[in-house]
Amino acid sequence: MQHGIKTPLTCYSREKEGGIIGITKKKIHEFINDLPEETDIDEVIYRFYLLQKLETAEKDIKENRLVSHEESIRESLKWFR
Repeated sequence: MQHGIKTPLTCYSREKEGGIIGITKKKIHEFINDLPEETDIDEVIYRFYLLQKLETAEKDIKENRLVSHEESIRESLKWFR
């Protein structure tokens, strides 16, 4: 299953990912209600994964844990030396 979504290079957090973000029952109910009537487990897993990534990104933005575009370019250039 291909979703056509790519992670932008400039959205890396300075902090390593650490486990699963806590989720409330209310959020789970909203998540399930937003699913299509018929879906497969791969779609559910993908959507949970995407939800976690988006929440992590929002938290990083609020806590100013960002990498500038210029810094990400400098770092990526090191890969090709």
